[in-house]
Amino acid sequence: MDSTSSGKRVKTIIRYKILINGIVQGVGFRPFIYNLARSYNLTGFVINTATGVEIQAEGNNKVVSSFIDAIQQKAPPLAVILNQRNSEIPLNGEIDFTIRSSKKTESVATFISPDIATCDDCIDDFTDPANRRYGYPFTNCTNCGPRYTIIKDIPYDRPKTSMRDFPLCPDCQAEYDDPTNRRFHAQPNACPVCGPQVELWQNSNTKIECDNSIAETVRLLKDGKIVAIKGLGGFHLAVDATNNDAVLELRRRKHREEKPLAIMVKDIETAGQFAKITKNEGALLTSPRRPIVLLESHIDSSIAVDVAPDNDRLGIMLPYTPLHHLLFEHNIKALVMTSANLSEEPICKDNNESFDRLGEIADTFLIHNREIFIRNDDSVSILLADKPRLMRRSRGFAPQPILVDSSGPPVLAVGGMLKNTVCLLKDQTALISQHIGDLENLESYDVFQQTINHLQNVFETKPELIVHDLHPGYLSTQWAQAQKIPTLAVQHHWAHLATCMAENHVSAPTIGITMDGTGYGTDGTIWGGEILVGDFNGFERKAHFEPVPLPGGDSAIKAPWRTAVSYARHTFGEDLPDLPVFIHQDVVPILEMLKADVNCPVTSSCGRLFDAVATLCGGKPTIRYEGQAAIEFMQAAVNYLPRPFNYVIDGQDDSIIWRIAPIIRSVVTAINQGVSVAELSGRFHSTLINLFTETVKQIRSETGIDFVALSGGVFQNQILFEGLHKKLQNSGFRVLTHSQVPTNDGGISLGQAMIGRAYMATN
Repeated sequence: MDSTSSGKRVKTIIRYKILINGIVQGVGFRPFIYNLARSYNLTGFVINTATGVEIQAEGNNKVVSSFIDAIQQKAPPLAVILNQRNSEIPLNGEIDFTIRSSKKTESVATFISPDIATCDDCIDDFTDPANRRYGYPFTNCTNCGPRYTIIKDIPYDRPKTSMRDFPLCPDCQAEYDDPTNRRFHAQPNACPVCGPQVELWQNSNTKIECDNSIAETVRLLKDGKIVAIKGLGGFHLAVDATNNDAVLELRRRKHREEKPLAIMVKDIETAGQFAKITKNEGALLTSPRRPIVLLESHIDSSIAVDVAPDNDRLGIMLPYTPLHHLLFEHNIKALVMTSANLSEEPICKDNNESFDRLGEIADTFLIHNREIFIRNDDSVSILLADKPRLMRRSRGFAPQPILVDSSGPPVLAVGGMLKNTVCLLKDQTALISQHIGDLENLESYDVFQQTINHLQNVFETKPELIVHDLHPGYLSTQWAQAQKIPTLAVQHHWAHLATCMAENHVSAPTIGITMDGTGYGTDGTIWGGEILVGDFNGFERKAHFEPVPLPGGDSAIKAPWRTAVSYARHTFGEDLPDLPVFIHQDVVPILEMLKADVNCPVTSSCGRLFDAVATLCGGKPTIRYEGQAAIEFMQAAVNYLPRPFNYVIDGQDDSIIWRIAPIIRSVVTAINQGVSVAELSGRFHSTLINLFTETVKQIRSETGIDFVALSGGVFQNQILFEGLHKKLQNSGFRVLTHSQVPTNDGGISLGQAMIGRAYMATN
């Protein structure tokens, strides 16, 4: 058993215990280990435990070492190894390697895989005429398919999922029981004999009889019809993306006038016909997570112009279920696939619900009889500074845990009002929900509550503290305060800063440039253009834009010409400059409202400054979706950043104030000089980049802090984000940015939870 070399005894046979925590149950991990160990001629076993998976492997010293390395290198696609501990133990002398059953009394606490796109092996199955799954739209295996959306409770086995209604046929049962088969213990395993089925319906009372529901669906789409298609986490509304009349009709019925619509295409080669795709964007587009990727569109694209009007990017995704792949087998080029809902409502997930809520929108319904337990919309991403950035974290990502440098009692954070997500902090992992959306109606509020209950159930965790936004009017705040659990209110932009710190594993004091549209400040005003200095224990507001009245409050957000009136009045007084925006709007009532200070809350918002400048420069006086004025203004910019407009940095009561009037006056002067919108936009972006950089340099000189975090929805702006990121790096700052969660409000629940954990440690 031992050999001697140079007087030293070296073991040739060893045994190791390997404990693995992460997403390692229900993802084919045990059969992977079983087959890997047998390929290395090792003995021992693998078993599910209360914390993940335990492996004991015995064999040749070098072979066991290679086996341990291979676990990390060759893990199944759905597996996520968060922690692996290896320790040598005494030999056992088994003669085989086995998969052991978990103890019946053992409560298995592990993580759940997100829903993952169909793998190549399964695509081969349902596209092979000789395969028993040929044409079957619910083909999956341990490496792909539904997970989070079909799990109702734990432990994760078939009776606890929406597959409980579909008993396995003998062939599928044999696959399920065979550890050498890639469908070993695949809970959603099914085939045409025993699994879910699709049907085409005109409405809740009229089924469309046809030989092939999928082929008939494509025929209807080519004929200009709107079809509601039930997918993985809910319904899509689909139309032919090359048919502009169909797109316009969808917009009319859905009440989505101008906001860009996502499209789905067969493969990356087809996507390349419609948009420019870099290597990194291609990798993101084809990844198993299959997000919508915002890509620069070709000018001569055949996609209908009203898919993304006045926008130079297309949101493109590839098929991620067998049903999607089979749709494209019937010779259709591109489909609009937008969330099936009316504006501001949650996505539909149930058949009867879709008939009721979508009856005035969809002409037909392609439904199936597998229940969806959790709504899960498509994720949205963009490549900025050569790195994928999430704008909406949902299908394919949630609820994959994010590791944090914190431990302690469980905390629930309930996010904000817009782009809501919730976060359950358990041990050293943050479990962030799928995108819930804007909590502006009862339907969304119901989904919010269902999601909280589901997270707590499937992860067997009850929080000891609930953290919410400081704003008293948010439904999430009101829900938190109604619970019989201690609560903590956290300022919105502090949560932004804390989120960016958490996902970058930084706990030291950090300078946070937090720029967005709205956040309730500690002084009761609307913040949104701030530099904070702080950590998880507290913060100081070091700099911000000079507050300006917002006439009509939220109504000014949808009509940015009102904001432009206020910013111009702040600069020039009652005698507004002679600009088209003021000529074509009835400004007198707005001026009177401002003079009387009626319904005019003040704001330091960077988002509102963008709105005002964009509208002054000729942008849309009213908008149809959030951020439209700023997005179109950014896209008008030239490719370089010319000299900035004038700006003034004032110190006041130990707080830095960025004055509004010098910027607005300089912008108006340039407009009157006939400067193009492209240059106006470029100069304004340059102004902010220089202003922020100069300010954080001043703060660094005072504090010695060189960590700078960029957070808030404004940093979805490519020119501002990439320009500031580069300038800060060139100035010697260590720049923290978002990649695991959105920079917008969809990420703040993580920061809230981390602040809550720190609060519990000191109180």
